[in-house]
Amino acid sequence: MTETAPKDEAAAEEPVRRGRILADLTPLRTSPDYRRLWFGNTVSWIGQGMTALAVSLQVYDITGSAFSVGLIGFCSFLPLVVFGLYGGAVADTLDRRKLGLVSAAGSFVLSVVLLAAAVAGVEEVGLLYAVVALQAACFAVNSPARSSMIARLLPPEQLPAANALSSLTSTTGTLLGPMLGGLLVGWWGYRAAYTVDAVTFTASLYAMWRLPSMLPERSVPRDREADTGTGAGAGRNRASVADGLRFLGARPNLRMTFLTDLCAMVLAHPRALFPVVAVAWYGGDARTTGLLVAAPALGALLGGVFSGWLGRVRRHGLAVLLAVACWGTAIALFGLTRQLWLGLLFLALAGCADTVSMVFRNTMLQAAVPDEMRGRLQGVFIVVVAGGPRLGDFLAGSVCDLASPGVAVTGGGIACVLAVSLLGMRWRGFARYDAKDPRP
Repeated sequence: MTETAPKDEAAAEEPVRRGRILADLTPLRTSPDYRRLWFGNTVSWIGQGMTALAVSLQVYDITGSAFSVGLIGFCSFLPLVVFGLYGGAVADTLDRRKLGLVSAAGSFVLSVVLLAAAVAGVEEVGLLYAVVALQAACFAVNSPARSSMIARLLPPEQLPAANALSSLTSTTGTLLGPMLGGLLVGWWGYRAAYTVDAVTFTASLYAMWRLPSMLPERSVPRDREADTGTGAGAGRNRASVADGLRFLGARPNLRMTFLTDLCAMVLAHPRALFPVVAVAWYGGDARTTGLLVAAPALGALLGGVFSGWLGRVRRHGLAVLLAVACWGTAIALFGLTRQLWLGLLFLALAGCADTVSMVFRNTMLQAAVPDEMRGRLQGVFIVVVAGGPRLGDFLAGSVCDLASPGVAVTGGGIACVLAVSLLGMRWRGFARYDAKDPRP
């Protein structure tokens, strides 16, 4: 009886697992460390969204210049790229728990600096730019360390569910953070938003504090570390960032996770055109622009909420190719419609497809990468996520000026579908990637 009981339990649970539609909460139930990390990250994302809006509003109040507000993004871009790569290398050398704790503490201190400046009545744009740049650096160091921990806290079969939950974190912060930040600034001023942000960071700090020590695991024997450059001393004695890029260059499946995302974010990313589209296509105003911005985020949120089926997919590479093609198709159709409700629907579908792509790309990076390389690959992921949309904004704006918004949007969507199709035909093994046998 004792031998058959587990089988009976598994058989009883199988219909539930197969029929799951809503997000799989198993990682939250089975791992207290992951549960604390997820909750702390979710709360801090909302606080960061509040602060991002508050800083933008404060810069505009001080300068009255939209260009000055635009410089905020420039101030964060370079630290994200530089410290994303550097932070990934450090995460493969030091205790990731300590690195995450120190970088989270840095973000907390910077939130306190914003609060102190607001209380003291300091209105210096340079200070705000400096804090934004330092916050981006802390985030770029923290993110590879935190992402690298997940594969150590959960079994491989729970990684898709964990990444779907992570998508809920980011989209919730994107939707709720700015909305709550606007309300707080409108009611009680900037100090209220900065206070809430500082308080919410304590949840992230507590989660990091409770984690066990997490030194990178070494899969290479000690007598070979000097030859491979992947040992404990390699990160200090050699250019670990270069080692990570060489590792990525020789692994076609992992390389494809980045190339497919660049197809979507560079070729078919119409965000910069939303203000133009809102007026030219829909006869709207700033509120219409807000709806266009919110639609992909809402779609991504729904994709995370109804993500229970993702854990049953084994062909992760094929799923990524299809999801990116769906993104491009939805963007192309968005460029063809002139009905607002239909345009919002296509943007929401694109956001949902982006969630599916993100879940499987992250899962492949966590499952197919040796632990001693996870930090560096996550650092490259940060660079792609930060740089891709900004390149997409530049490309979309350039094509729009040279041709028209319709050509920029629809042409970009078609180019995305064609590019990801060509990539899939060039590296056919990516579509055959099997989660049961993850190969980089």
